[in-house]
Amino acid sequence: MTANDWEPVPYYCEENVWQLCVDPRVEGSPRAALVISNATRTLAVLHQRAAPEPDAPVVWDYHVVLAARGGRGWTIWDPDCTLGFPVPLSLYLRASFAYPQGFAEPYAARFRVIEASRYRTLLATDRSHMRDDSGRYLVEPPPWPAIGTGSNLMRLVDMHDPIEGEVVDLDELPAALIRLEPAP
Repeated sequence: MTANDWEPVPYYCEENVWQLCVDPRVEGSPRAALVISNATRTLAVLHQRAAPEPDAPVVWDYHVVLAARGGRGWTIWDPDCTLGFPVPLSLYLRASFAYPQGFAEPYAARFRVIEASRYRTLLATDRSHMRDDSGRYLVEPPPWPAIGTGSNLMRLVDMHDPIEGEVVDLDELPAALIRLEPAP
């Protein structure tokens, strides 16, 4: 499966972003995987396809999106979002996370910013987090093979684990992305 022929799969955001990191539409741009969660793993996100109602938040344990720098600034590539694909960073943050104030605890977002090529080499998921106690998948997995060996996904979701990347609060995210841009 190449970057040109993959289709996003619901509930596998970390793998969708792994694919997006090398999508021809963003290649050559500064880009980063944003692993989003918090200490309680109760992250509120608005404008998600899985929402029970259009204006209701989804409470995920984590979410992963791609940030890419284009000609008009940073955009977010979130296949689970109902706002479009891609969405300007400022619109995405306001609409999805109530930027700049954000949601109150325990629903506030924290972001682990990982440069895209590093995310591609780092991520390992055996999809065990998507299986029930008997080993059956809770949701049908993507058609491509599992990524890497074993799983470090929950370490990336743990915002206290220093595994990789810069961990920032919602109001700090735009500055963290600017730090990824090449010096003029």
